[in-house]
Amino acid sequence: MTPHRWQKSSYCQEGDACVHISTSPDSPTTVRIADAAPPRNVLTVGAEAFGALLGLLKSRDGW
Repeated sequence: MTPHRWQKSSYCQEGDACVHISTSPDSPTTVRIADAAPPRNVLTVGAEAFGALLGLLKSRDGW
């Protein structure tokens, strides 16, 4: 199993209380969303659902 490489949100201020995402070669259609790195709480969704979430967030004012 390949370890996850977590990427911090570009909208994050300094510190660890940020949204982090990860995919892995073992499961390229799965996206993991965490509240910190190393992750304490992880939400796992499909790539299509993650894309829909990003689309919704980008459609809001100020994004």
